[in-house]
Amino acid sequence: MAMRKTKELLLVAMMLALVVAARAAPCEVGQLTVCMPAITTGAKPSGACCANLGAQQGCFCQYAKDPALGRYITSPHARDTLLSCGLAVPRC
Repeated sequence: MAMRKTKELLLVAMMLALVVAARAAPCEVGQLTVCMPAITTGAKPSGACCANLGAQQGCFCQYAKDPALGRYITSPHARDTLLSCGLAVPRC
């Protein structure tokens, strides 16, 4: 009985660790390439785009400060893309 509880606690701890790791996804601007049609032309964002934007949302201000990326991140189409995906527009 004690061994079973130990295994259950270990399983719960591992699941929590996975959730925390998933939320702390590193900033990888390459994940946003799937969003380029939406960001540059105003096309409707794909599901993959919205998922990647959600995963990278904590990185937007960092990207906005990058001279090579800032104009894309702060463009009107980028704002529309975020809103279309149901994501908040960051205030940096």
